Amino acid sequence: MTKYFLFILLIFSNCTFEKPTEFSEKAMNDLLLNIDNQAIPWKEILQNHQEKKVFVAIWASWCADCVKGIPELKKIQSENPSVSFIFISVDRNMNSWKNGIKKYQLEGTHFYLPKGMKNGDFADFIGLSWIPRYLIVDEIGKIALFKATKITDKAILETLKAN
Repeated sequence: MTKYFLFILLIFSNCTFEKPTEFSEKAMNDLLLNIDNQAIPWKEILQNHQEKKVFVAIWASWCADCVKGIPELKKIQSENPSVSFIFISVDRNMNSWKNGIKKYQLEGTHFYLPKGMKNGDFADFIGLSWIPRYLIVDEIGKIALFKATKITDKAILETLKAN
């Protein structure tokens, strides 16, 4: 029995879970709303930040963990001025989202995910089931960091510093 258990443990410990390096076509075509209520496909948002690393923070103003991480996120922003910061809100309504941007003085480019965190091609692609969620896209549009759920995750700083 012990040998069988060790064999199963060895198999599972060697499994690597897929970490996509490119967004799916459906995710790229999913629409987000900008601060002026205009629908913009995710691919266009990324194109507007070409040749720069892009730090994506998915958050909501009601999310205690999101709000708790804002001071550290702002520190990361100040230490990485060449990085574009995109905030994607899954707030329950647009007024809460816009008020949250002002209340927490979030600097960056802001978008609203109108289908929320449980629906839509973008949310489905990244498997959005928890916020905050952080992603990093490199200068050529590849996903360099697919999933971090804590702003203190060491992989965030490592990915931002990587060439």
